[in-house]
Parts: sequence; C-alpha cells; structure tokens
Amino acid sequence: MDTQSVTRTITVAHGRFAPGHLGELTQHLPFEMVDEALTVTRTMQSRLRDLPSRVVVYLLLAACLFPEVGYLGVWHKLTSALGDLPIAAPTASALSQARRRLGPAPLRWLFDILRGPVAAPGQRGTWWRGLLVCAIDGTTLTVPDNPKMLTRFTKQRGNHGGTGYPQIRLVALLACGTRTVIDAVFGPTTTGETGYAPHLLPSLRTGMILLADRNFSGKDLIGDIAATGADVLVRLKIGRVMPILARYPDGSYLSMLGALRVRVIECQITSATTAGHRTGVYRLATTLTDHHHYPAGELIRLYHERWEIETAYLELKSSILGGRVLRARTPTGIEQEIYALIVVYHLLRTAMAEATRTRPGTDPDRASFNIAWQAARDQLIQAANIIASTTIDLVGTIGRHVLAGLLPSRRLRVSPRIVKRAISKYQARGPVIDRTSYKATVSIDILAPADP
Repeated sequence: MDTQSVTRTITVAHGRFAPGHLGELTQHLPFEMVDEALTVTRTMQSRLRDLPSRVVVYLLLAACLFPEVGYLGVWHKLTSALGDLPIAAPTASALSQARRRLGPAPLRWLFDILRGPVAAPGQRGTWWRGLLVCAIDGTTLTVPDNPKMLTRFTKQRGNHGGTGYPQIRLVALLACGTRTVIDAVFGPTTTGETGYAPHLLPSLRTGMILLADRNFSGKDLIGDIAATGADVLVRLKIGRVMPILARYPDGSYLSMLGALRVRVIECQITSATTAGHRTGVYRLATTLTDHHHYPAGELIRLYHERWEIETAYLELKSSILGGRVLRARTPTGIEQEIYALIVVYHLLRTAMAEATRTRPGTDPDRASFNIAWQAARDQLIQAANIIASTTIDLVGTIGRHVLAGLLPSRRLRVSPRIVKRAISKYQARGPVIDRTSYKATVSIDILAPADP
C-alpha cells in the first residue's frame, strides 16, 4: 500500500510559556500585547510559575473557543500539538487558582485596546453615504445559580418563580457591516438597556450613524447621542405625539424630539410570501434632516441593518456558547469570562473582515461565522501559525477557509419571531406554529400623517 509522511514544524513561545497561544488568532493578539496588558494592570507574576500569567490569559481566551469542555480539557487542547516539550501538567484546582490570581483587569484592558469597527473606508456593506453604520442593543446571558452569584445577579421574574438561573445584561455597540465590537458594557439585569447605554456614548463620534430600536428613543438619551456628533436613526412608538414643523417632498417631516430637531418618516411595510402577507406601520426619527442627501426611502431600508446586532448576539450565544450557562462561579469570575468572550468574538470577526477585504466588492456578511470559528479551533489544537512568518500572509488559514466558503448574497426571507427551542417535550396546546422561513418580497409606502 502506498503511504506518505507529513512533517510539521510549529513555532511556540519558549519554555513554560509554550502553552500560551490562541493558534492563528495569536497573530491578532500577540505575546507582546498580552504582556503589556499584564504590566499595565500589575498582574504579571512576581516569580515564574508553571502557569505564567500570559499562559493563563490565553487559557481563558481558548476556553471561549471550547465551551463544551472544562478548563483542564482546554489545557489539553492548548498542549496537544507540543509533542515532547516539557509542559506542566496542572490540576483543575491549579488552573482555578491561576484564574483567580489573574482577575478580570488584563482581559478588560485587552478589550479596550482591540475594540473598534475594523471597517476600511468605503468597504461594501459597512458604510452608507459616508457614514459608518452602527447599532446598539442589549441581550442577557445566563450565569450559574449559587449564593455568591445571587448577591449581585437576579433571576428574571415569571409566573412560576422566575428563570432557573440568574442573568446578566450585556449592551453592545457594534459596527453593522463587520459585526465587530466597538464597545460593550454589562452588569445586573436590575438596570435596563437604557441605563447602560450612556456608558457607550464616549465611543460614538462624528461620521457614525447609530441605529436603535424603540427602547432607546427617550428624548434625553437621543439628545445625548446627538451631542457626541454621531447621527441617529431610531424607531418611535406609533402613538407618540410628534409636532409637524415642515413637510418634505419625500413624505418625511421636520419635528422635535425634546430640544432636538429631527426628521420623521412614517411608512407602511408589507412583506409577501407564498403563505400570505403581513403589513406593519413604522415610524422612524433621524437627525439627518437633509432630505435631498438622505432620502426617506433609503433610510427605511437602512434601518433593516439594525438586525445585524441581533445576528451577532446569535453567534455569541448560540454558535459559541451553544445556549450554555457561563462557567465562572463568582461575580468576579463572570466579569473575567465575559471580557474573554467578547475579545474572542471580536478577534474572529476581525479575521473575517480582513479576509473579505482582500476581495474588493465582497460584503463582509457573506463570511460564515461558523466556518471561521471551526477553523480557529482547528488551528489552536494544531498550535499552527502562532507566530507570523517572514512571508506576509494577509489572509491566513482562517481567512482562506472563510473565502472558500462564502455565503451567497443575502436573500430576503421572513421567519416568525418565536422560541425555537421547545420548553416541553409534550405538544403545546393551541394551533401548531408554522416555523418555516419563507422567501419574501417587500413593498414600502411612505405615509403622510395629518397635522395634529
């Protein structure tokens, strides 16, 4: 039988630092950056241990790529390709103590350094009429149910005593095109999304347009957002009384949101499928008052991009976590874990954005997150491409997998917004719910409201 041999050469850090890597993603988060984070936050080890602080940082990040195994299992994946190198064999208890010594500070520092839109000027799907398209929204993550957690986090109230686990609220500011994280804040669910939103305003600037749903439409919050120089496109409740100061030819009108002058667009959107059609009435307000340069019809279509942040949360909670409860057992550990989680998500999205950028005209949303995630996991297990070679590779192995499996251009589909996972193995009472996604066509009619 014909056979052949494959010989691989890998380059890792020296000595006890060898297990500290993230596979090819290490090129986006090099050793020097992690060491700087440890130095600035004063968490560098005072003496060289079997588990140096740098290695522990990479262990925490690698755990976000492998949420289905414990930290000891993650350690085995980090070291599986290191062959006969003299590698420490820590116990689960030793790994726990090392994570506790490190704390959340270096992960928070790394997030602050890495976060940003990662969008090249003019890159398709990321800009609209010279403005970087961003979105803000919140979600919840589930944490373990124990007395320590309940001192800070609460369970959601319900008819039967609330959810089984405490929850934490995460509110993020994302670049819609690349789905990269511009900023994020999290804490107990006793504070609502609008309570956390002001913490994200320092990351807004002139040249951005922020898309937000009705929950963020308070006049004070919108005024504070506009004061940063960023523009806003926010949905308003239909019953809200809005004065009509002037009407424009495209059907929009000038109004006031508190002390802020805004342009309001009211429209009726109908989506038609083979199963029927559905019509809804929407009201949008924007600080873009020039109806010549920013037509009402384009603004209505732009608002649909807000759903990119919902897709990002799906990738975070379903693709990565798989619906799992976060693994840390203390509030401090949860802070450490969430910063690690959003750092890893941002690194994956950065690799995907840079890969699609090498093919001009390719919309970043055609890149498959699952392909990038699985490729990154494979590269970590193989300890491959940790350190960049002398030959510049702009795409990398992860990028090549992404480009080889580009998704088709997005087709317009509709799907019922319902719980996908059954809460009971028994048939629920009532009519059977149609969970099919249908191809759809959409028609938009701009409405001209009567003077109040």
